Amino acid sequence: MVQTPESVKSFDQARADAFAERMLEVLNSGAIALMISIGHRTGLFDTLATLLPATSHQIAAAAGLHERYVREWLAAMVTGRLVDYDPGLDAYSLPPEHAAFLTRAASPNNLAVTAQFIPLLATVEDAVIDCFYQGGGVPYSAYQRFHQVMAEDSGQTVVAALEETILPLVPGLTAALERGIDVLDVGCGSGRALQVLAQRFPNSRFTGYDFSQAAIAAAQAAVSTLGLSNLQFQVKDAAQLDEVSQYDLICTFDAIHDQAHPDVVLRGIHQALRPDGIYLMQDIRASSRVQGNLDHPAAPLLYTISCLHCMTVSLAAGGMGLGTMWGQETALQMLSDAGFAHVQIKQLDHDCLNDYYIVQKN
Repeated sequence: MVQTPESVKSFDQARADAFAERMLEVLNSGAIALMISIGHRTGLFDTLATLLPATSHQIAAAAGLHERYVREWLAAMVTGRLVDYDPGLDAYSLPPEHAAFLTRAASPNNLAVTAQFIPLLATVEDAVIDCFYQGGGVPYSAYQRFHQVMAEDSGQTVVAALEETILPLVPGLTAALERGIDVLDVGCGSGRALQVLAQRFPNSRFTGYDFSQAAIAAAQAAVSTLGLSNLQFQVKDAAQLDEVSQYDLICTFDAIHDQAHPDVVLRGIHQALRPDGIYLMQDIRASSRVQGNLDHPAAPLLYTISCLHCMTVSLAAGGMGLGTMWGQETALQMLSDAGFAHVQIKQLDHDCLNDYYIVQKN
């Protein structure tokens, strides 16, 4: 069809100008996210939160850092409206309202932890671009600091909330753990959740599986330090679960959508549960359809994490590549296909990004 002037969409200059402004905001926000990560990793936010208005030299000295770098970082934070600046005193300060979301003391609300994903994912940009042309994926081994960042992130969303809000989602679970049950955490990472549970419930027996040797080594070192006799960790591919009716409770925390073969993993979990067992699955709160995520508060971030990590690591292992935003619809279908009979989805006030699936075997 030949286009006529009438069929060509007219150019809306106001819309173009608004989009240009939006793009500038994107660029600034991306830069600020990188600098927030640096502020977190260097402890600068924590240092600022303890100081009265101070010069860059005073802040650098308190943080044990080189002043010239601190001064440039502070300039980014001031122009990004994260840090206040008094030009008369040449002094910087972190408003308490901002410290409430940027310091380690603010956990579980420390968003600076999440900002670390931006530079982390940027390290594999070239490898992911190659996949756009060649297919395949980028393996876990390509990601530096991934388990460290994930452990810190889950420490806020999962570990800190385990006893007070997550366990009570399952009626009677706390009492059962106090009496003594067998618990498995699949994809346990460095095992922080199990360490907390093993200390709190000495009558129960806890096992953690993860295919990362580095993560399991860190978990085992923690067990030795803590002297926990009711907790063990093992390097194991989640798709190789071979136990039958061994556990009263199986947990996965933000782990299923990363799997190469999540269908196989879910069937293995179903098989490993005892007949009256419970499967507790925490995973990303989303729809399986992009149109269902238009109002999701973190959709762009989560789709980006998916493309640059969750989807690609699955594809690298010849997997399904579900991605971070596999969503409730797909999750429910896969749980049904794995043989689970009853599923409830619950949510927590402090956690706007995750759903908690309470799944009964029979």
